[in-house]
Amino acid sequence: MHRLMPNKGNKGNAVGWEYLGTSKTFRVKRFVEDKLIIVKTDHYDAAEAAFKSIRNNRRALKEYIRRYPEFLYALDPLPVRGDAPEIICRMAEAAERASVGPMAAVAGALADIAAEQMVREGATVAVVENGGEISAKSDSDLNIGIYAGESPLSGKLGLKFLKNDLPAGVATSSGTVSHALSLGFADSVTVIAEDAAIADAAATAAGNAVSSNDLPTSISSGLEAAMRIKGVWGALVIRGSHVGMAGRLPRLLLIEGRPVDLPEI
Repeated sequence: MHRLMPNKGNKGNAVGWEYLGTSKTFRVKRFVEDKLIIVKTDHYDAAEAAFKSIRNNRRALKEYIRRYPEFLYALDPLPVRGDAPEIICRMAEAAERASVGPMAAVAGALADIAAEQMVREGATVAVVENGGEISAKSDSDLNIGIYAGESPLSGKLGLKFLKNDLPAGVATSSGTVSHALSLGFADSVTVIAEDAAIADAAATAAGNAVSSNDLPTSISSGLEAAMRIKGVWGALVIRGSHVGMAGRLPRLLLIEGRPVDLPEI
């Protein structure tokens, strides 16, 4: 099970075989610079292509920021320059939809491009987790756990994606756990969207909206903010012992693996 958490992870380069549904898959963990990347696939060359994609696109991002440093610091959407590479264009598009700065979509956009490259290499299981943001294209089911800091619900809930739920992007933002900028107080805001870049930007926007001192009100505000964004399918917000959901979500899981139904807000 993937553990969905904002910008957390343990160093390691372990390669191990495991079974995902009826497909024999393997998982590779590597650091690309300071970011832990986890790739799950049924095709070794596709895994290597994913890491290469992330390295190359990080270089392209850094070069663009060197020439246009405002891109790094903007807290609102920015237009892209005519020579912008693909990674910049994807980040900017997702940021425009969510009304946030483009760096809010960086991890998700990198994961999307890498997963797409894996499919071109012949993978039927192409799951890329970049600092907690996940781009998933798979013909097998996928379970994802949710980490929510000090919340009593942290590590106790998960999402079960069936084949017909995929492809999808999944991202989590937190105002209490991550070092990434958040203006809200959610322990976790998890967004499911048509791709990981949109999920990443939307999770930031929704997390910023979880700001009221009244917990149920703040959760409702976060869900409403997420569901206003084009391309978002569903959202789940955890703050303390409170949880709220909206939109179309995969099946919820208890960590033991038993499905659980919770009411929508």
